[in-house]
Amino acid sequence: MQAVISGPEPIAVEAGAQVLRRGGNAIDAAVTCAFVQGIVNPQMCGIGGYALALLQKPGEAPVLLDAPALAGSLVTPAMWVDKFIRLSPDGWGYFLQGKVNDKGYTSICTPGTVAALDTLLARYGTLSWADAIAPAIETAERGFMIDSHLASRWKGKNKYPEQVSMTEYITSNDEASRIYLRDGQAYDEGDILKNPDYARTLKHLAKHGAQDFYAGELADRMSRDLSANGAYVTAADLRDYRVSDEHVVTGTYRGYDISTSQAPHGGPTVIEILNILEGFDIASLGHNSAEYIYLVAMAMKAGFTDRNAHLGDPRAGNVPVQWMTSKARAAEWQAHIRAEKPITTGDTPTTAPDTTHISVVDKHGMVVGLTHSLGMSSGVITPGLGFMYNNSMVNFHPFPGHRNSIAPRVGRTTGIAPVIVSKNGKPILIVGAPGASRIITAVLTTILNFLDFGMSISDAIAAPRFDCQGNNIVCHGRIPEYICADVRSKHPISRLPQSHGSMALVHAVSMRDGVLQGGADPGCSGVALHV
Repeated sequence: MQAVISGPEPIAVEAGAQVLRRGGNAIDAAVTCAFVQGIVNPQMCGIGGYALALLQKPGEAPVLLDAPALAGSLVTPAMWVDKFIRLSPDGWGYFLQGKVNDKGYTSICTPGTVAALDTLLARYGTLSWADAIAPAIETAERGFMIDSHLASRWKGKNKYPEQVSMTEYITSNDEASRIYLRDGQAYDEGDILKNPDYARTLKHLAKHGAQDFYAGELADRMSRDLSANGAYVTAADLRDYRVSDEHVVTGTYRGYDISTSQAPHGGPTVIEILNILEGFDIASLGHNSAEYIYLVAMAMKAGFTDRNAHLGDPRAGNVPVQWMTSKARAAEWQAHIRAEKPITTGDTPTTAPDTTHISVVDKHGMVVGLTHSLGMSSGVITPGLGFMYNNSMVNFHPFPGHRNSIAPRVGRTTGIAPVIVSKNGKPILIVGAPGASRIITAVLTTILNFLDFGMSISDAIAAPRFDCQGNNIVCHGRIPEYICADVRSKHPISRLPQSHGSMALVHAVSMRDGVLQGGADPGCSGVALHV
């Protein structure tokens, strides 16, 4: 068996592929790739962020490792009630006065990525910690060429006045401005960007180990800076941080086994929507026909109705995942949809639309899906350390008593949903994506394309997508208006200005019939490398 790695950043994917070429396993490749992703995609991921990994070794059951961004000990449930403006219309967090939950020190949650990568490598890898970090150090020191995707983010304008642009995150912090601006402007495509401070931090981590990030010299520098600037994360939050071994959420779909992430992430919603659709012969409707889009969209809307009402961090209260993912609940929704009854969803606060992901299968058959993120980044860099912190406070509900309310050392809902699809105990697909709550619908439609319509994984990813989480169906511009017009007779639908991208960025590896094929989303710079 050959090996395949797929992800949105070619430089990072190549670093992972080189590990596979030298005989490393899927975890070695994923961890190496993740460290490099933090350098070349600095506001979407890095050591100041959070991570979730789903993996399966040959002949064993899937394993789930979660390292969420947790609210600091100093938060209180009602601290931002008087600052509330509105939920972002796109569902990407809440707009508050002063943008206090979105940028700067008050937006930071306790990061878990370093603990996640260390735990993965120690348990399942063969590379040393230092060797896994080395390519990222080299990339930060040597510099990397800014691609069109990253440059366009820095040139992007806000859709809403309350939003923070990618460049505003940088300009709001002196250290970030020093590293990521040149003559007051963001770097453009083709420019070379170096980050020697980040390289020095990684060298320190390589020498002193991951625990230094939580209880050593790095932790001391971080906590003193955070405390001096009003952050809610304390030295004790860093010291007490632990990765969580979680129960894999499982289901079935037309004879296939589905394994995915737990609450408060997106996996239970993927399974619930699949359960609903299992009651319909969707393949007979024709791919992306008006009838197909409407039916699948209603199943999406049903799944998000339950998600929005019930999904939260189990640390903060009971989450009825078993009920949400049951065939009995799906049967209720099937009857509801057949009767053409209206479906009303609540709000959909979720993670930032970018993030990043890696899918890997190695020559031994080990399967790994790793999603990790900074949210959209806080913009904050502790002087001399080079990396940005997450801004995960933006996704907490600012009012008490909600299933996603602010609470000390609690995580918030995300759309993260890597999925392993298996048949007779053998994986045939690993798929995941960045993209906020649209991770859920993008992963879902990719699975439907792959299983119900028999597409190759590349075609399944590249096919035009649609999404429904509320009162409107949105779809790629490649879906014709005459199809949308038919859908519109039953439900509001609008076409996006984008024909690719904007609907999460799916990266996957299929193993159907024992043949490995990688797929990378054409909506970004991603690549799948076979080695």
